[in-house]
Amino acid sequence: MTTIASNLQGVRERIAQACASARRPVEDVTLLAVSKTFGPQAVREAVAAGQRRFGENYLQEAVDKISALRAWESEGLRQAHAAPTEWHCIGPIQSNKTRLVAEYFDWVHTVDRLKIAQRLSEQRPPGLAPLQVCLQVNVDGGANKSGVPPDEALALACAVAVLPRLTLRGLMTIPEPAPDAAAQRAVHARTRALFEAMAAQLPAGAVWDTLSMGMSADLEAAIDAGSTLVRVGTAIFGGRKPAAARP
Repeated sequence: MTTIASNLQGVRERIAQACASARRPVEDVTLLAVSKTFGPQAVREAVAAGQRRFGENYLQEAVDKISALRAWESEGLRQAHAAPTEWHCIGPIQSNKTRLVAEYFDWVHTVDRLKIAQRLSEQRPPGLAPLQVCLQVNVDGGANKSGVPPDEALALACAVAVLPRLTLRGLMTIPEPAPDAAAQRAVHARTRALFEAMAAQLPAGAVWDTLSMGMSADLEAAIDAGSTLVRVGTAIFGGRKPAAARP
């Protein structure tokens, strides 16, 4: 078993244990493997170990990687029974980069301005399925974090939900590091409360089923608080590679 395969197994076991502790079905939580700074070979190893959903932060790196993986898949080099890879943009989006997101990704977790959502809607190719969208919320007010303030999230969600070629799915957060599990859970619980408060006030068409919360260090607390998708990179692929060592 490769290191990536072994690490994936370990993360899946952590998720299963966290779900059991929270009395939730393990099927309620999706694992997103964050493959930023790692090359196509690392992703192929993860695919061989049964992983199909991948998160990327750096857009040009992601586009090159997605193109390489899709070429590999089209050549029949992955297992015949394996589902296609699914790509999630989890990094900040500048206005001049929305076309790359709209054309290459299946999901985007980091919409925090209506202008960005409008550009994604306009630039999503008609032949692709709707782009699945989460709003990034700065739930704890972190000075260095992106995200819409919680008290502005509902207005943004209502505006995004009616845009064509997008499907609004839920919320995403990257809170500041917390000192212990109780503090981690508390901040994630605030996002869960916001998610639930918004649910009844959204227009028709918002699926509203996704809470993208939790990473390698706090996935247990996030699952206990209600996360439906955890974004795990270091625990699967290892420490982030410096720019000079990237593929």
